[in-house]
Amino acid sequence: MSDTTHTPPLKHVAIIMDGNGRWAKERELPRSAGHRAGVEAARTIITACRKQGVQYLTLYAFSKENWSRPKDEISFLFDLLVRFLKQEQKTLLEQSIRLHVLGKWQELPFAVRQVVKQTLSLTQECDQMVLNIALNYSGREEILEACRSLMRQGVDPEEVDEERFSGQLYTAGQPDPDLLIRTSGELRISNYLTFQTAYTEFYFTTTYWPDFDEQSLSEALEEFSRRRRRFGGIEEA
Repeated sequence: MSDTTHTPPLKHVAIIMDGNGRWAKERELPRSAGHRAGVEAARTIITACRKQGVQYLTLYAFSKENWSRPKDEISFLFDLLVRFLKQEQKTLLEQSIRLHVLGKWQELPFAVRQVVKQTLSLTQECDQMVLNIALNYSGREEILEACRSLMRQGVDPEEVDEERFSGQLYTAGQPDPDLLIRTSGELRISNYLTFQTAYTEFYFTTTYWPDFDEQSLSEALEEFSRRRRRFGGIEEA
């Protein structure tokens, strides 16, 4: 029995980058140090995924729920994001990685909106990998927005199928994630890609995000390669 029958080539990896704060706490450092280290990990993993031939990489950067954090931490996170995108523009172009943003990023502070728009424009012709960054994102809200969009279009309920519905999501035109990785030991998806992960394989690791490196990614991809994805079918003899 061939593994390739059960495990198609991996196209889309989604990651919940968790554990920056705990990483810092264990080292008696401020949370900001953990977030800085997390940005460096993101740089490493983006390049590593490109090398591995991953076509779509989705990073959960800022959720709707994250607005409940202290204001100074939120401000620091947005400053980090602005610096990250400005610094990565050259690398994204060199590696032909196109940026795509999931979520209501238009509601974010002006500086964030400006650098997002600039990076989207600069990388729009890149065609070797898509980097999705989820900003001001909620999986449930994404589903509700898709429903509202179909209703505004006056689509007959009987004409709504999975393909048409998926076309209203932030990830329209993209394959669903094959693999979702969550770092830091938490065992939940936290309102992330709620519709898209119906048949996604999950990989949970106790490694904090700042320590998740190229070797960690290789281990996750190797584990995925051993999975047998039946999509509701039965095991073949």
